[in-house]
Amino acid sequence: MELVEKLLSGNKRAAARLITLVENKDPKAFETLKEIYHKSGNAYVIGITGPPGAGKSTLTDKLVKVFRKRDKKVGIIAVDPTSPFTGGSILGDRVRMSDLNLDPGVFIRSMGARGHLGGLSESTQAAVKILDIYGCDYIFIETVGVGQSEVDIVKTCDTTIMVMVPGLGDDIQAIKAGIMEIGDVFAVNKADRDGAKRTAREINMMLDFSKSDWRPPVELVVAIDNKGIEELFEQVEKHKSYLEESGQKEVRRIENCKNEIVDLVQQKLMDMILDKSSKEEMINKLSKEVAARKTDPYSACKLVLEKLRTT
Repeated sequence: MELVEKLLSGNKRAAARLITLVENKDPKAFETLKEIYHKSGNAYVIGITGPPGAGKSTLTDKLVKVFRKRDKKVGIIAVDPTSPFTGGSILGDRVRMSDLNLDPGVFIRSMGARGHLGGLSESTQAAVKILDIYGCDYIFIETVGVGQSEVDIVKTCDTTIMVMVPGLGDDIQAIKAGIMEIGDVFAVNKADRDGAKRTAREINMMLDFSKSDWRPPVELVVAIDNKGIEELFEQVEKHKSYLEESGQKEVRRIENCKNEIVDLVQQKLMDMILDKSSKEEMINKLSKEVAARKTDPYSACKLVLEKLRTT
């Protein structure tokens, strides 16, 4: 297949084309991925997550430039919010990373979250494999920044960078139960603002309760001025070395594969339920009955599953 040959030879257009086919749920794209899946697994995947307005795109831009100085081929998947009404997406990261677009060693792809609650598009994992096979040494995934549901990023990445900013105050307490546990490296961005050291101190205090062998470092950075970026790069490389030397990289990737299989099964089941118009009508009818308290959601779920079994 011509598309496969071009992708394996490092053709950027072929990678972009295959990602588009995956986003459009083209069956041929997934058949292609099945055929070349064995060639994936070489790229190191880094997640960039954190609350909205933390400066994730700027930090990603600066960090990627550090990797490029070391002649590493880099892929960036920027997952943007999608409108639940129009299906449209802002896709603004290309604007903030405009100079990287001109770098032949960088592939940038903005993807709409398309209603996927985990902060990641459901096509993200497929896109990671495509960029891996395309020849990227490192792949960055920058997420929407939607709150605790962003823990889904752990299912895809080797190293997760949690970007925080000063002034969150008690918000750190509110989000620590979910998001705080997923960071392998913490970056307090906009560290030239008042309260940056206090924020770093609060994060360190929470990390004191961690029982992991890896103690996540907390770096103060000012991404827009390129301050602290080299130090952040070094911490990412240290975490990479830790995972490889301790054997945790393989453990983490096996767990990621398990999560991906479960996600795919769930997606296929939902497709099977919603694909047929008769089933959709059934769900609409049951929804009205549940809302009117004529039945309960548990019984409705059982009915849908029984209908699925019979077909």
